[in-house]
Amino acid sequence: MMWFSPSRMEAEGTTPDYRFSLANERTFLAWIRTALALVAGGIAVDQFLTDLTWGLRTSIAVALFFSGAVCALRAVHRWVVCERAMRRGEDLPSSPFPAMLAVGTAVASLLVALAIVFGVTR
Repeated sequence: MMWFSPSRMEAEGTTPDYRFSLANERTFLAWIRTALALVAGGIAVDQFLTDLTWGLRTSIAVALFFSGAVCALRAVHRWVVCERAMRRGEDLPSSPFPAMLAVGTAVASLLVALAIVFGVTR
């Protein structure tokens, strides 16, 4: 697995312009910040929305935790795929993941908003 083997990555193609590698790394870090924000959101839902029913609160929090974990794993996978493509001189791959993450986050936000507005409480 190239995630943990820099020497295997270096064996792929030729070294790209360092600016592109650094931009790829900044994108990776942005995805990691997003993952951390999703985890923090899950903690906030669980700890601060205590008036919500236990099932709803727990479901939203777990969905946010799961999304954060998926986002973190996707970040490292995307970094490897893009780095490899740059080293090989290939086009960067497209991905539906940003749209899926945006929709998932919007759904979680709407669930919380609806629960608060309609008073789904214990």
